[in-house]
Amino acid sequence: MIQSIFLSSAEPYSGKSLVTLGVFETILRRTPKVAFFKPIIRDQPDGGSDKNIQLIRKRYNLPQTCEQSFAYYRSEAQRLIGHGKMDEFVETILLKFKALEEENDFVIVEGSDYIGEGSYFEFDINALVAKNLGLPALIIGLGKGRSMEEILNPITMAVETFNHQDTKILGVVVNRVMPERTDQLLAEMKKHLPASSGFHSVIPIDPVLSSPTLKEVADQLGAHVLFGADKLDNLAMAFQSVAMQLNNYLKVMKDNSVAITPGDRLDILMGALQANSSRNFPSISGMVLTGGYDPPKEVFKLLEGLPNVFPVLSVEDYTFQTSVNAGSITSSISAESDRKINIALELFDKNVDLDAFYESVASTQAAGMTPKMFIYHLQKLASKNRKRIVLPEGNDERILKAIEILQKKDVVDMIVLGHEEEVRNKAKTLGLLIDFEKTPIIDPTHTEKSEAYAQELYEIRKSKGVSLEMATDLMTDVSYFGTMMVHKGEADGMVSGAAHTTQHTIRPALQFIKTKPGYNVVSSVFFMCLEDRVVAYGDCAVNPNPTSEELAEIAISSAETAERFGIEPKVALLSYSSGESGKGAEVDKVRNATKLFKEKAPQFKVEGPIQYDAAVDASVGKKKLPNSEVAGQASVLIFPDLNTGNNTYKAVQRETGAIAIGPVLQGLNKPVNDLSRGCLVEDIVNTVIITAIQAQSE
Repeated sequence: MIQSIFLSSAEPYSGKSLVTLGVFETILRRTPKVAFFKPIIRDQPDGGSDKNIQLIRKRYNLPQTCEQSFAYYRSEAQRLIGHGKMDEFVETILLKFKALEEENDFVIVEGSDYIGEGSYFEFDINALVAKNLGLPALIIGLGKGRSMEEILNPITMAVETFNHQDTKILGVVVNRVMPERTDQLLAEMKKHLPASSGFHSVIPIDPVLSSPTLKEVADQLGAHVLFGADKLDNLAMAFQSVAMQLNNYLKVMKDNSVAITPGDRLDILMGALQANSSRNFPSISGMVLTGGYDPPKEVFKLLEGLPNVFPVLSVEDYTFQTSVNAGSITSSISAESDRKINIALELFDKNVDLDAFYESVASTQAAGMTPKMFIYHLQKLASKNRKRIVLPEGNDERILKAIEILQKKDVVDMIVLGHEEEVRNKAKTLGLLIDFEKTPIIDPTHTEKSEAYAQELYEIRKSKGVSLEMATDLMTDVSYFGTMMVHKGEADGMVSGAAHTTQHTIRPALQFIKTKPGYNVVSSVFFMCLEDRVVAYGDCAVNPNPTSEELAEIAISSAETAERFGIEPKVALLSYSSGESGKGAEVDKVRNATKLFKEKAPQFKVEGPIQYDAAVDASVGKKKLPNSEVAGQASVLIFPDLNTGNNTYKAVQRETGAIAIGPVLQGLNKPVNDLSRGCLVEDIVNTVIITAIQAQSE
């Protein structure tokens, strides 16, 4: 059974990083322990590692060191091979590879880059390495700026070379193809590539991935950063040589472009800064001043006092040469490029034949559901029955970044609340590519819905002393407005709390969405994504000190939630003692709750009271409760009170590096979920997807 693969480019700059990320993510959905290895890397000026090793190690928090991640610098490999020491060369690679293989379930091996002096020898060496390691190959081709023949020729040579080495080819992925040519290229690949080339996939070019950051521009031009060092992650989506007058430049200025202009053209610099502050003109990403002419000190002083100055770079070359050099700048995906990473992963998922890939790889199956499997499972569930989620906090940049990612994932529809111009401007300032036709903006203070919503709230709450005037005022609040959208069926669920308190998010839901029939308690679970499995913790966010009846209801709700999300519920009601050994009010509360659980939900396996170690550790569970169906294998852990639950989930999260997804609210008629005000963009993305899945079952 295949436990490793070899990724090999057919030529330089084929976008190997995208495919490496996609393959790594795909394998993690099937097995939890995956390693990354590059037999040969480019020489590093500081003796360090290469970009892809840094990217993969940091992105997936791999325990392996840089030294364990590669065998040779290119110059070392050339020297050994040049001196006829091929056996020593292969043996070292094999030993390093085996060391990783023994500690992991799967190893992804990436071939060399074919860039720089001496790259001619690397293709045959890559095929030789794959053969000696016994690895099947996935070949990566380049489509950008090529005719069909120019695309297929290097791939055909790669297939022949690997076939000559008796190396199986899993498939061919051609990257950076113009979208309108993808179908034609797939047909040509099927027609011209041999049957031994495996499955075929084509990934279209993406403008964000193809655009270097201003930091890459500065590094590759050898530029000095004069201003805007905090915005060097801006993308250079185009370069414009500016030698005309300002009024003519303003006519052709492009969004997210970089202007290249002589350093003494202060009019262009100042005019572009003003244009970036105006909603009537595009916003550029930065500017390169040429000829070594830095602005005079008075202008420096002026610019230092301005807010939001885009990066201004200075180079010694003149404008023509700088423009030529800019045409050779390459972009890469770094460990800090969250936006590029997310786009790369979505492109891979959407365009690579994953069924054919899995079939070819036949990867080792991991026991249980890993975090990557769980998150992938969530996206698949959400995509089966798309729901519409309202996001009330449209002015929060994390919400907007999450919207961009979710639009790329294409598994859920969204509505965002806020002042339309402010939301659009914030997205533009952040350089986000959000389609606001797909995700409409509604301003609660300026919409025809307000009157009907206020009337609805008044009818629901007038018995509680709410007047029509009060209801009208409440409907200007984004939490009330968003919750009313859910109540009236104009949205299927709501996610809020990035900029508001839990109480502010939940109060409207309790007032007019209310609890499900048969439920008296709104509670929560966190999905704790541990290294080798996912478990549910409840209740860690809502109920301070539940009674036995409430605890039983929380446990039943949590079991139902876990089952809904693909986790087999084995419920442990936790206490400081296991079985009948403990006495006292607190353990009696848990014992009574367990009895009520068994009466109300006999379809679920449950144990309680039980200590945490007995619930999750098979050896301890067997000793303390040898006849239990839950002890040692609990997947739903119910804490006796909020103090215990909240501290436990945070301790586990911090000490183990587990991903905590939640809190996921349960017990409401329709899903409303609360975010932490310290949430990350990834937390928002996961919570929106979970809310959409909850809405499917309503």
